[in-house]
Amino acid sequence: QVQLVESGGGLVQPGGSLRLSCVASGFPFSTYAMRWYRQAPGKERELVAHITGAGRSTSYTDSVKGRFTISRDNARNTVYLQMNSLKPEDTAVYYCNTWRVIGGETNDYWGQGTQVTVSS
Repeated sequence: QVQLVESGGGLVQPGGSLRLSCVASGFPFSTYAMRWYRQAPGKERELVAHITGAGRSTSYTDSVKGRFTISRDNARNTVYLQMNSLKPEDTAVYYCNTWRVIGGETNDYWGQGTQVTVSS
């Protein structure tokens, strides 16, 4: 079955950097787009970044453009989120996501999440 396992979160000071990783299994990784979402306390889950299956196209929510970079290594079934110039408002649980359309119905798959805390 589809499995997504995130890692790399932690506590970092404002202006610092972190790199999140998500290892995928159970599906043909290179043929699926991948996304990173985040959810801060009391807020809805927010799409942060998207990358196509071959990694040729990426997109970002406005608040992270120029600071975050999504990438993937299809040989390692892994998607990354490099986060630079972190701000306190980036504090959230970060989730890896992919989805499949089966019989016209969209099925979302999520990892367990990794906590990112930006604080001095």
